Amino acid sequence: MAAAQLTSAASSISGKGFVSFEGLRASNAVKISSFSPLKQNALSLRSFPALVVKAATTVAPKYTALKPLGDRVLVKISTAEEKTSGGILLPTTAQTKPQAGEVVAVGEGRTIGKTKLEVSLKTGTKVVYSKYAGTEVEFDGTNHLILKEDDIVGTLDTDEIKDLQPLNDRVLIKVAEAEEKTAGGLFLTDASKEKPSIGTVVAVGPGPLDDEGNRKPLSVAPGNTVLYSKYAGNDFKGSDGSDYIALRASDVMAVLS
Repeated sequence: MAAAQLTSAASSISGKGFVSFEGLRASNAVKISSFSPLKQNALSLRSFPALVVKAATTVAPKYTALKPLGDRVLVKISTAEEKTSGGILLPTTAQTKPQAGEVVAVGEGRTIGKTKLEVSLKTGTKVVYSKYAGTEVEFDGTNHLILKEDDIVGTLDTDEIKDLQPLNDRVLIKVAEAEEKTAGGLFLTDASKEKPSIGTVVAVGPGPLDDEGNRKPLSVAPGNTVLYSKYAGNDFKGSDGSDYIALRASDVMAVLS
């Protein structure tokens, strides 16, 4: 991504040395490779590493259709939650970024070997996708996401994450509860509880495609207790407070018994 330098009369340096920009509206991702040291009150401000500013690409109103290509899918993003479960209004900065939406258009598919494969998703399907996948676009006044079919974790017909039907090589796991006490009997706070990497498989996808377009079944099945990579996948919270994680089967390291 090309590096760009931003200069503006509206930019200012706060007392703590942070740069603020007023009236700046980015329509594409802007990357600043670094900030050179500045002098303020005889103090040298340390250079910052690469900073990426991301915003939705706005499609002009004169365009009335957006057709994804290849195995890409256009998803209309669900509205972010504006309240907590207790009814407390959330500020914009505290609202959880949605990871769900509705498929509104699909590409023509892709070719594996000599086999032509259509996108398996249909318009109108409710889906859950990877947190940082795709490119966000503002089209017809609404935020959408263009992403590859493989970036979609699964389909969901209800509001309960436990009902997620994983796609391809994805696996949905209900995470085991974290230990409440240390070995010495001391109670742990939520912040000090170690993140579990063990859980029970709830649902599995049909498996990845081989070079001939055939599905290869996964080596884990619903009901298996498994050990998985600690920082893999996408985390979700069920309506009952249970934790779930959706990850690729390759991130499951072992079956426990």
